[in-house]
Amino acid sequence: MRHAHTPTSARAQARTVAVLSDIHYASAAEQARGSDYEYRLIANPALRLALRLHRRYVWLRDPLNKNHLLDRFLEQTAGCDFAVANGDYSCNTAFVGVSDPAAGQSARECLGRLRAQFKDRFRATFGDHELGKVSFVGGHGGMRLASWHCALEHLALEPLWRLEIGNYLLLGVVSSLVALPAFEADTLPAERPEWHELRQEHLAAIRRSFTSLAPTRKVLLFCHDPTALPFLLAEADVRNRLDQIEQTIIGHLHSRLILWQAQLLAGIPRITFLGHTARRLSLGLSQARLWRPFKVRLCPSLAGIELLKDGGYYLIHLDPAGAEPARFQFCPIRR
Repeated sequence: MRHAHTPTSARAQARTVAVLSDIHYASAAEQARGSDYEYRLIANPALRLALRLHRRYVWLRDPLNKNHLLDRFLEQTAGCDFAVANGDYSCNTAFVGVSDPAAGQSARECLGRLRAQFKDRFRATFGDHELGKVSFVGGHGGMRLASWHCALEHLALEPLWRLEIGNYLLLGVVSSLVALPAFEADTLPAERPEWHELRQEHLAAIRRSFTSLAPTRKVLLFCHDPTALPFLLAEADVRNRLDQIEQTIIGHLHSRLILWQAQLLAGIPRITFLGHTARRLSLGLSQARLWRPFKVRLCPSLAGIELLKDGGYYLIHLDPAGAEPARFQFCPIRR
């Protein structure tokens, strides 16, 4: 008896895209700063202890020694057609982005290895670690224009990248620029006018991408930090094409547990009295309900969080004709 089967030609058309995020690669120069690089900046011993316990048991122990997880990703995805990295290539141990030579070296090594394997079939999104991010406690660092220019010139990152696969358009945006109103306090006052100019240029490019979409084309949107999504929703040209965004792939949150908590706390009032980090996080959460129209899917960090060790990456199986929705396969990385 002959068995019915899917035609070989149909199967041959399928394309696989490997997606990873929040790699946090550490060059030798970043590793030399030691695992206590963050704690040394905190004068209050009680606060220092609390952060140590949080990092050790909840968030991530020994963050400067996770490069082997990228090795595993590269080994396991060697046969994929394309790859997308969704931001945060260094450990940002100076908190000012890739203008710090050590963090810049980390990002170059990380991206260099990905590009060596996937060649022109690779795309990379800006994360907040590329531009600089205020430390979780203590208020050190922040976004720096020098890091923006280093990312463009030395890392060859594209602010708005595109990858066309048949009827699918994969599109990557710079979340820190889109959400600049939320992060303005992280910038230097003298640099703010240029940041705002860059934001307007980026939004104009995003508008052009959406207005030029053919009505039948499907979009997979890559946006590192979901804080940017409400700002994208405010753009009429994006809002009018929401039905063409099949899914939005985010990073930044490291674990699906954190995404679940963010969804649970969506709509909380903005907190203005507990310092910089609480103010920034509560602003994002106050607008988290506006993430929903984008059909968000979190790609966790390769390491996940210490509490769950739930890291990994995604394989997206695409039918270039768009006859079927993209199929997402989560691939855990054990550590």
